[in-house]
Amino acid sequence: MSIWGKVVGVAAGLALGGPLGAIIGLAGGHVYDRMRGGETGGGGMAPAFGHVTEDQKRQAFAVGVIVLCAKMAKADGQVTRDEIDAFKRIFRVAPEDAAKVGSLFDEARKDAGGFEPYARQLGALFRNNKAVLEELLAGLCVIAMADGVLHPDEQRFLERVALQFDLPDASVERIIATHIRLDDAPDPYKVLGVTREMSDDELKSAYRKLVRDHHPDRLVAQGMPDEFIDQATEKLATINASWDRIEKERGLN
Repeated sequence: MSIWGKVVGVAAGLALGGPLGAIIGLAGGHVYDRMRGGETGGGGMAPAFGHVTEDQKRQAFAVGVIVLCAKMAKADGQVTRDEIDAFKRIFRVAPEDAAKVGSLFDEARKDAGGFEPYARQLGALFRNNKAVLEELLAGLCVIAMADGVLHPDEQRFLERVALQFDLPDASVERIIATHIRLDDAPDPYKVLGVTREMSDDELKSAYRKLVRDHHPDRLVAQGMPDEFIDQATEKLATINASWDRIEKERGLN
């Protein structure tokens, strides 16, 4: 069963807890008392479910993507066909799962609350796996740019999500340089989060760390669902292509 087939229903919601668990239960037609900010201490895991399995982390990641996309659409005021198509393409939503994903999206969009509790819970779940959070933010960036325009409200939303994820400014700048652009050739130094003033050895070290941290197999092992591999693979290709350009520029190959 795909990750999308697992995320809707009261059992999944109760197991996960927190605001993400609450939205799962609501989307599945079940209403229960564990709502945002109540028993969970403002967005963390419910105390009764202190141990989080890898499968639950994958569910949280998938639900988090849907909820944050819905909140971003609400901030922007519209959902374009390009954005919907980009979501389905990036996150491998099969036709048989479209209704489940749509149910979660609609429930999150109707919710009067802000996105912060959801982002905080994700940030807490993956606090030791920042690369996974970077992939989630990168996916939001791609969807925001699907119509060819980054609206001011979308940019503010992305910046605030990064803040809730507690991502370093350098990481956010690198993600933006990679995904928020109007041309097909991002600055290779910005993609790697490095500067032209660095030595060759420093550049190589930074590149190797990025490749290690963002390898799809490593990300899946840290809780990213298999359905998100395509985006991670594309990002790794961009990292490698940027390094190739730097190598040629510096005569390192």
